Amino acid sequence: MARPLRLGVLTGGGDCPGLNALIRGLVRRGVYEFGHSFVGIENGYMGLVEPELVRPLGVEDTRGILPKGGTILGTSNKANPFAYPVREGTGWVDRDVSDQVLRRCQELRLDGLVAIGGDGTLSIASQLAAKGLKVVGCPKTIDNDLSGTDQTFGFDTARLIVTEALDRLHSTAESHDRVMVVEIMGRHAGFLTLDSGIAGGADLILIPEIPYRVTSLLDTLKRRATRRRSFSIIAISEGAYPEGGALSVLAEAADIPGRGVVRLGGSGKVCADLLASHIDAEIRVTVLGHLQRGGSPSAADRLLATRYGCKVLDLVRDGDWGHMVALRSNEIVSVPLSESRKERRVDPQGELVRFARSMGIGFGD
Repeated sequence: MARPLRLGVLTGGGDCPGLNALIRGLVRRGVYEFGHSFVGIENGYMGLVEPELVRPLGVEDTRGILPKGGTILGTSNKANPFAYPVREGTGWVDRDVSDQVLRRCQELRLDGLVAIGGDGTLSIASQLAAKGLKVVGCPKTIDNDLSGTDQTFGFDTARLIVTEALDRLHSTAESHDRVMVVEIMGRHAGFLTLDSGIAGGADLILIPEIPYRVTSLLDTLKRRATRRRSFSIIAISEGAYPEGGALSVLAEAADIPGRGVVRLGGSGKVCADLLASHIDAEIRVTVLGHLQRGGSPSAADRLLATRYGCKVLDLVRDGDWGHMVALRSNEIVSVPLSESRKERRVDPQGELVRFARSMGIGFGD
């Protein structure tokens, strides 16, 4: 039997339901089956740069966390050790502190690191692996846009939340004869909007992979009006944009190196403004925002996250460093961390899009 190891664990990027379930599965199997010990790295990679952001992570720390959203370790999507914001004088500059991260792992006597996150966190893990760090990864994101895996945990819960929101908006839209535009997360991939739009009975689904035309939207809305359906639900991805137009973005603090984060947003308002002068019906925009990320994970996400947390220990046992766990044909397998750097997008000719069209759902093209 292999000797027990001392493993670091961090959660990076945006939070999502299921992170705590993964931590629980990882720690419990690691302790009970392998005798491993764990060190919790707080606030993502920041915990390997800043002092005193680590703590022991044992079975007792995982009790009661299975149904909890978020992450008990905290997270950050701004702590890239290859471009880490460091204050110099009165401003900030980005510095490569990756060597400092390697030294910190040695100081903590870590035999390896488990990095849990999306494309950013796992891309950093891949870069650290190239520098010699023993690291394995677990993919998560509500966007489901990582090419290395069939599905990420967090996606199912977000899909349930968006579907419920669309269900609730139907009643008020129908009562007031309104057009409800619902802006949904997903970045540059339309998986969340497509799935929840179909499940929630949206009349139009607008995703980044299919730029929309205002004339097409108007045709759909007018057809519904002639069928005594004067209300409509438009599910729009935050990354969707009109044909020939540009993606609407908001840049927060973009002038501060390392602190500026470009966030997608405003696609719902853009769409509503384009329609407003052409139809008589009232238009209301609902931005679900971070409601989609929070709350207790679904049973499916708890199970998938637990499977990831347990399986990643097999990678550690087999010395499969520089790899991550992934779901392929309902089996948890090992794939190179580099797979996480390839963005996955909705296929405009794929089954779900074709079936949605066949049911009369419009995509604005």
